[in-house]
Amino acid sequence: MNQLPQIKTIGLGFLVSLTLGACAMGPDYKRPTIESPVQFKENNDWIKAAPLAVPHQGEWWSIFGDAELNSLEPRVLTANQNLQASFYAYQQALALTDSARAGEFPTLSATVSSTRSANAISTAGGVSTTTVSGQSVGLTASWVPDFWGKVRRQVETDEANAEYSRETLVNAQLSLQSTLAQDYFQVRQIDSQIGLAQDTVSADEKSLEMTQNRYKGGVSTQADIAQAQLQLANAKVQLLAFNLQRAQLEHAIAVLVGEAPSNFSLPPVPGMPIPQAVPVGLPSQLLLQRPDLIAAERQVAAANAQIGVAQSAYFPSLTLSATGGYRNNAFPNIISASNLFWSAGPSLAMALFDGGARSAIKAQAQSAYKQIVAQYRQLSLQAIQQVEDQLAALTTLTNEAAIQQQAVAAAEESLRLVTNQYKAGIVSYLNVITAQTASYSARNTALQITGQRLVANVALIQALGGGTDTSHSKAEVPVVQ
Repeated sequence: MNQLPQIKTIGLGFLVSLTLGACAMGPDYKRPTIESPVQFKENNDWIKAAPLAVPHQGEWWSIFGDAELNSLEPRVLTANQNLQASFYAYQQALALTDSARAGEFPTLSATVSSTRSANAISTAGGVSTTTVSGQSVGLTASWVPDFWGKVRRQVETDEANAEYSRETLVNAQLSLQSTLAQDYFQVRQIDSQIGLAQDTVSADEKSLEMTQNRYKGGVSTQADIAQAQLQLANAKVQLLAFNLQRAQLEHAIAVLVGEAPSNFSLPPVPGMPIPQAVPVGLPSQLLLQRPDLIAAERQVAAANAQIGVAQSAYFPSLTLSATGGYRNNAFPNIISASNLFWSAGPSLAMALFDGGARSAIKAQAQSAYKQIVAQYRQLSLQAIQQVEDQLAALTTLTNEAAIQQQAVAAAEESLRLVTNQYKAGIVSYLNVITAQTASYSARNTALQITGQRLVANVALIQALGGGTDTSHSKAEVPVVQ
């Protein structure tokens, strides 16, 4: 009967804790409003023309129909070390969330102890020593009810941070895959330029041979031979420069797919894929598509929850604890009713004066929230800018490509006419060199424009968050090894 009041007290404390635990300090989270235009200004008709279907699970690179690129891209997920680092950062964030969630539950611990102590006692006959032995077996349980939602707000913070880490991982994946595609298309561009340079070297060798024969026939001069030799040397130097650029890009691709450059080679492939139209959607969709924007929004949610954590420090905390077990001088027969001991009861703690520390922490949390909201809104504006920039680039480059093809046709026709005139002795070899240079420059520029269009094509897809497929936030994160 003597235990009944104590049990009632504990039960009352438990019921009160459940009632008060339903509330949580701090503001409930609301997604910050973002000002966005109705549509993209630079979204011209060419982008809307027959867009290809967005491939499943964000495999956007497959729209280019390049088998080599399709085989390289998946290797980023399993071998790139930067992506592995992001993956394990995400795993840490998940573990922190589990750790915070554990604070919602009671803790239970067991103890087994054996002690032996001696005390010296002065007596009339001298000093005697009294030895005392003690053994105990017990359980201790404690629980701090989450009255003011501090634990729940911390769990909310850690969950948002885990989601931020997840989207950071997805964004790292998109960034690495985009870089790989851009490097690969630059290799394809250089392969085409190498082919052009090799054709130019062959043509210049034939021109030198023809000029030497004409010199032997008394038609050309020594100056014509020198000019032909100079033209050939320049073409060979340009070819060597292209080979250097290709080697460096190949090394970069090797690192992206997790291989040592010495063990990796990319076979030359002539020609380049055709740039593809991409459905850009609406500016407001960027908030759902781009992993970096989703990650930034999750940071806002985490900062909002931290305000509640800081605010809960103003209120008292209740700890419910209970300890029970058996205690005796020896372990044999220790578990018996006569050796039983227990204690239970609540304790309440509250800071009465802290010199303004809690107010400062709350003010810091509120300012941190406002800072992250501003950063989120700025990042949203920059995302829209990046899409607009790439749309403008693609429109301009498409127009340039059409005009440049006309320039190529005109330069080749001019070279044909001047070459025939030179063979007929109507013009000097300097005219041929000028026409050859113009033809090479026009064709090389056309290749550069195509390469720039492909790079801008990839940059647009990256700016859109990997296309218009918003399912990535529900998809499984990449699992690295």
